[in-house]
Amino acid sequence: MRTRIKICGITRMEDALEAVRLGADAIGLVFYPPSPRAVTIEQASAIVKCLPPFVTVVGLFVNETREHIEQVIKEVPLDLLQFHGDELPTDCTGYHRPWIKAIRMRESVDLQQMGQIYSEASGLLLDTYQKGMPGGTGQSFDWCRIPHDMASNVILAGGLNSHNVELAIDQIHPYAVDVSGGVEAAKGIKDAQKIADFIAGVNRVDNS
Repeated sequence: MRTRIKICGITRMEDALEAVRLGADAIGLVFYPPSPRAVTIEQASAIVKCLPPFVTVVGLFVNETREHIEQVIKEVPLDLLQFHGDELPTDCTGYHRPWIKAIRMRESVDLQQMGQIYSEASGLLLDTYQKGMPGGTGQSFDWCRIPHDMASNVILAGGLNSHNVELAIDQIHPYAVDVSGGVEAAKGIKDAQKIADFIAGVNRVDNS
């Protein structure tokens, strides 16, 4: 099965269009103001309007209020919600959208248990744990911690780039990979060549 690709932390229309042109299946819009990759509702709306069809638009939230998430959904046509904080399952439902839950890979995390707790999620996004940072650490974690029987439900994130994504896919066989900092020229500004190299790496493994 082909590995899906999400380019997260998009802040500019030109980056979104280039990511899609190069083969990304999804783009991620960060609605978390402390992040250097955060977008406003107005920015997000403009980005989504420029996209061609069949591109999944993912909205990322971190411990956000239900009222604000509903406001974003009302004004930005998101296809999928990504909860990247300490949300309980009840915090992730009720939006009439499929959703995924990010799991920060602390040493104590039991992924089988997380899979049961967030059983209504469309998938689990696995990211590196770093105290005080909900994501975007630029660091990878020990992929051996991912149970083989869960890989097909996993979106692998955390420190991925064109130099390690082939090894990651070959070792884990995740449903999808998610990259942000690994394809940037600066925080929130994507580098077209890095995106191209990343996607080429994914395709090499899938076609081998």
